[in-house]
Amino acid sequence: MDPETRGQEIIKVTPLQQMLASCTGAILTSLIVTPLDVVKIRLQAQNNPLPKGKCFVYSNGLMDHLCVCEEGGNKLWYKKPGNFQGTLDAFLKIIRNEGIKSLWSGLPPTLVMAVPATVIYFTCYDQLSALLRSKLGENETYIPIVAGIVARFGAVTVISPLELIRTKMQSKKFSYTELHRFVSKKVSEDGWISLWRGWAPTVLRDVPFSGSHSVAQAGVQWHNHGSL
Repeated sequence: MDPETRGQEIIKVTPLQQMLASCTGAILTSLIVTPLDVVKIRLQAQNNPLPKGKCFVYSNGLMDHLCVCEEGGNKLWYKKPGNFQGTLDAFLKIIRNEGIKSLWSGLPPTLVMAVPATVIYFTCYDQLSALLRSKLGENETYIPIVAGIVARFGAVTVISPLELIRTKMQSKKFSYTELHRFVSKKVSEDGWISLWRGWAPTVLRDVPFSGSHSVAQAGVQWHNHGSL
């Protein structure tokens, strides 16, 4: 085998390796971005107090969460008092007064949604891309587009029931018993399909984004192939 052929060999990655890689990426992204969003929300709450019943968007770098301000006053992490002069000052005072763990407030619901969504999407995307390339050829530029759209459909479909449960938990504090009772009642009254209520708007929001991202990726691949 000549050096050029050896250099063009593609390293095969197993689905398990892809799942572990995407899971690690999702966790690292959430761990890195969550403190920044905690500080941002605390600064916003200091300048514009969050009254009961109002909502704010909590972003973790992978997906956005709509959080509802409930009763609890300063017990809630985003309503704790502070006299922050800026971002760095907020970091230092939160760590000194509340402990470094406070910078990762709200991380559990982030991981519950972000990790499975990321794992499903990227694993399906990679596997489908490899399958289409083996059937249609390596140079088909539309393969990333098709793979991205189909993978996003799959991820949204699997995660949709979790999204419904997460939204319910954020709107009110639920114990696991109350949550189980809520899901059981919803299924008995409206059927299993009710757990996927809101699927269509989520697809309309996420699939175009994945498609446009895949178009850009296909353009880069076409450019790189054309320059060889």
